[in-house]
Amino acid sequence: MLWDLFTHPSNYIFSISLVLCFAIGILELILLMIGGSSQVLDQFLPEQLSDYQPDADLDADQGIFWQFFDWLYLGRIPLLIWLIVFLTTYALTGFIIQGTFYTFTEHYFSVWLIAPAVLFLSMPFVRWASALVSKIIPKDETTAIYSEDLIGQPAKIILGIAQANSPAQAKVKDQFGQTHYVMVEPEQDESFQQGQIVILTRKTKLGFQAISQLTND
Repeated sequence: MLWDLFTHPSNYIFSISLVLCFAIGILELILLMIGGSSQVLDQFLPEQLSDYQPDADLDADQGIFWQFFDWLYLGRIPLLIWLIVFLTTYALTGFIIQGTFYTFTEHYFSVWLIAPAVLFLSMPFVRWASALVSKIIPKDETTAIYSEDLIGQPAKIILGIAQANSPAQAKVKDQFGQTHYVMVEPEQDESFQQGQIVILTRKTKLGFQAISQLTND
């Protein structure tokens, strides 16, 4: 029975993964409805991954740790989408293995055994699915842009109020006309209201600092 498969204690971790997957999908939908974007989460990725270029490989001195995440396509597609791919793949792999084992033995693997085993076994499928998604959401090499190249561009605050050490979400277009969603906080002692236009001045770990756009009378 599918219900028993989903609700058995040995499979809780896979059921929770699916629930989280649906929750992230709902979050993405809400962000789209209010004019935001989940792409802003990509700024929390380490610099080694967030500055990925399609034709460039990670340097050997960056270590096998970063090479492994790059192999999983982490940083090559939006982080929220990658999480959906990972959670879905992990859950389905676990359910298939547990369901197959139960068919022959009428028992499930212990959660302490199956959870880490599925994590390892699902990695190639995560890579394959992420690679497929990256082809569905292509990145034009001619319009690839580093976040530092957005400095000097005007951005519009679209979600929240930006204050010192409390950034808000903004959207900005690069020189190619592509829209990027970034976190912005004021460079000076001021605040930015929703709908306000600001100028990006400096890259930070979580986004950008900005100043108010000067208006000409």
